[in-house]
Amino acid sequence: MLLIPALLLAAQPVTAASKTAKIKVTFVRATLAQNNHVGNEWWTGGYVNGKEVPEGGSVTLNVKSTDTIKLLAEAQEQDKYPDDGQASAAVKVSSVTKSLDKALSVTVTENRGRYSGNTAKWKFTFKIQRVS
Repeated sequence: MLLIPALLLAAQPVTAASKTAKIKVTFVRATLAQNNHVGNEWWTGGYVNGKEVPEGGSVTLNVKSTDTIKLLAEAQEQDKYPDDGQASAAVKVSSVTKSLDKALSVTVTENRGRYSGNTAKWKFTFKIQRVS
């Protein structure tokens, strides 16, 4: 009889650790903050857990409280020899209590020509919020 309550108490932390939550992640915007002769035509992409999310778009995730959300930001200058830059971050689901903004900085370096070595800097903003 004493063994049953002990087993029930021992199982509770495992159950609590595997709680699930709904997290909404929005790729708010990508902003060109500085451009020192890298290019004029750009492509930008925001990714949440490997899935591309359009600028202004959202994805809702069903995740465990022990999971992490992986963000990736990518900017590419579009010409004959494209220049590319990326930045990534991981956000613990347990750190999302209500809503938070996460900014990623991406640097793209010119790889050819007379402006070789010059950089452009992008700021990507993601909004992460708990919906349940």
